[in-house]
Amino acid sequence: MPFVRDAAIEVLDVGGGAGVIAEAVLEAFPNATVTAQDFSPHMLAAARERLSRHSARLRTVLSDLADPAWTSNAIGPFDLAVSGIAIHNLRDMAVIAACYDGVRALLKSGGAFIDYDHFDRVGGVPLHQHMLKVAGFASADVIWHEHPTAVIKASV
Repeated sequence: MPFVRDAAIEVLDVGGGAGVIAEAVLEAFPNATVTAQDFSPHMLAAARERLSRHSARLRTVLSDLADPAWTSNAIGPFDLAVSGIAIHNLRDMAVIAACYDGVRALLKSGGAFIDYDHFDRVGGVPLHQHMLKVAGFASADVIWHEHPTAVIKASV
């Protein structure tokens, strides 16, 4: 990280919903492949429709982040994981910590996780930075923060 524009990177969109973040990644990195993960088949269908022009570079995975086995069908490893306004919805700090463990397990050495979320609604930014480090990330840096939302970049 950072990646050059034409890098052939594998990206996991955690809680990808209708594909807004996946779309930004696919447009910014024309050789990237994105795996969009979500618990809602309806949201994944919306992502596939929204990203139909990128269908050769898009994979969708139906799994629930609250299930400790959510990573089993994600088929990593990934160079980058991203998430946008999703993980806070788990609400339970132990479940969020387990989610971070799963993200870390799916990343390649040298990979990163960029998480844009409402951290201040579930424990605060410092707690999430700590949980990311406990999950095995070497660093968890705040890129931007405006209550209640922040962007944290966690590096392997």
